[in-house]
Order: sequence, then C-alpha cells, then structure tokens
Amino acid sequence: MPTPSLPGSRSDGDCKKTRVLIVDDQHSVQSLIRHALSQDDRIEVVGTADDAYEARELIKTLNPDVLTLDVEMPRMSGLDFLERLMRLRPMPVIMFSSLTHQGSEHAIRALSLGAVDVMPKPTTGLDAETLKKLAGRLVTATRFNRSKVPSMNDEVMDQAVTRETLYRWNGKIVLLGASTGGVAAVETVLRRMPEDCPPIVISQHMPESFLISFVKRLDDLLPQNVRVAQDGMELLQGHVYLAPGGTEHTGIRRKGRRFEIAAIIGPKRNGHIPSVDELFMSAGDTAETVTAVLLTGIGKDGADGMKQLKQRGAYCIGQDEETCVVYGMPRAASEMGILDEQLPLTAIAKAICASCDARRS
Repeated sequence: MPTPSLPGSRSDGDCKKTRVLIVDDQHSVQSLIRHALSQDDRIEVVGTADDAYEARELIKTLNPDVLTLDVEMPRMSGLDFLERLMRLRPMPVIMFSSLTHQGSEHAIRALSLGAVDVMPKPTTGLDAETLKKLAGRLVTATRFNRSKVPSMNDEVMDQAVTRETLYRWNGKIVLLGASTGGVAAVETVLRRMPEDCPPIVISQHMPESFLISFVKRLDDLLPQNVRVAQDGMELLQGHVYLAPGGTEHTGIRRKGRRFEIAAIIGPKRNGHIPSVDELFMSAGDTAETVTAVLLTGIGKDGADGMKQLKQRGAYCIGQDEETCVVYGMPRAASEMGILDEQLPLTAIAKAICASCDARRS
C-alpha cells in the first residue's frame, strides 16, 4: 500500500517515540521483530503478545500507538481480533503475516476491516530489508486517524435505510477517487448505495493484484454489479467499475448518447497508476453530467482534476477531516474552494444519490 515519505532518524529529544505492540504467536518471530525495531530510534517496543486475548489486556495497560498483528494465531484469528478491535478501540494496525501477500483475500479483508497497511511476512525467514520496511510503516501508521471506523452493526442498519430510499436516476455518472484508508471507505459508501445506483467509476490507489481481489470482494458482498473497468465497457445503472491500474489509467468518454470506459496509456500522475486526476480530467467535456467524489488519501491526486470538473459544471463532494484516515486529497480540494459539500463518510452515499436524482434537478 502507498505510504508517504518518512522522516529521517531522530533522537529521543526530537520527538516522541512510536510505541509498538507486537502480536504474533511465534516467539522466534517476536524476538526478530523486537530486535530489528530496537535498532530504530524512532520506535519503542512496549510489549509482545502471543494471541488476541493477551494483546487485548496489554493494549489496556500499555496503550501502544500501533500494533503489528499476525493472521494465524491460537484461540482467535488476527482478522477476528482486528474486527473487534476496530469496533471497541480503533487504533493503527499493520497486518504482518505470511497470509497477507499482495492481493490475497486476507489482505483485502484486513484493509476493509480498518488495518492501515498490510505486509507479507516472508516464509523463508525475516530479512533485514523487510524489517526495515516494517519499521518505516509503523512510524507512518501513527499519522493515520483511526478514531472513526464505521461500526459493522451501524453499517447493517444504515444499509437498510439507504437502500429503501427512492431516487430517479438523472443520467449522471459518479467518479470517485481514494487512496490510503480507501478500501474501508469505498466499501462503506457502496454499502449505503441503492442497488440501482448511478454508474460509479472508482480510481483507488492500490497495486493491480489488490484491485482485482477488491473487485471480487465487493461483487460478492454488494447488490450492485462490481467489475474491473475495461476499455469500451458501457456505463450502466447499478454497476460499479474499478480502475485496474497496472500500466493503464482509467477514464470515461461519451459515445453518442452513452458513456463508456476509456483506457488511458501514460506515465504515472502524482506518483500513481491509476490516478484520480486522470479519471476526473477525462470527463472534462461532459462535466455537467458528473458527480465527483474525493475520499481519504495521502497527497493531492484528484484535486486538480476536480477543479477542472467544477469549473465546467460538475457537482463535487469531499470526505470531511474527522472521518478520513488521511485528510490529504479532500483537504487539497477543500483548500481550492471547489467542494459543494464536505461530509462525514457515512453521509456521502445519500449526497451522491441526491445529486443524481432527476426529481431534484
């Protein structure tokens, strides 16, 4: 997953150390991680736990800033513990497991439950480079806001309310961009959308293998048809399209009276393929038919494209600071003064439907 640039090494006097709790059932792995992290003067390992129950008690007494969490553990799996933790005491968690390799079902589920990052644990033994990368991501994770993670119980209740809401589609297309924290955020928005939602095209900063697994998860979970966006696909009501990444950006184009997916060959923009700016800028000639949405994410990708859309008549929505894991992309749009609405994550689906309702046009 993408992470921002990290500061250089620092001394105790420069800044508070990142307090880490290691949760792993293998004592040899605990020792290796502890030893490696102790070499980084930005980090203090405050404890180790063999399982979720021990971790729960240590979180209460030690109040760590961030956890490393394995998936396979006795008595309770790491994913089940993560789900409970995010309901009761949201905090930054990095899943560090041999099961969270790139694009795996476990990795996607961890991100959807609220983990800020996932890292594969090498099956052949922990190497210095992996442990150095883990240290950097642990320090970075403390910058992320985990104080507002949607409750799964609230999700179920809100879904029922939202999906009973009537609206009459006015032909508008929804273009949505997200980055860090976006897996859970996108899922939260889509869970609240009606089955006959407007066509939604999503550019999410993730490696290609993650995106394909994410599409499968969403298609299994949601009533909408969720697909990997491919050049020439017609945009249809009740369908959601995720940009595949890899070597292509994803945009849209008008073809007669309909819209379709447009593959865009080009270099990274703002450091990303797929890029939210590329998606938004592709719709500049049809901006009056677009609702543009920016969710949680590092950086400013999407802000320039949204500005162009706004100037040409698009309706623009941004996630608010309080509910963003990282208030970067929506902040950039807000500072440009181009947002029509800035809302909590759980209110965004309703705003999208309202902007695409023919009865309100």
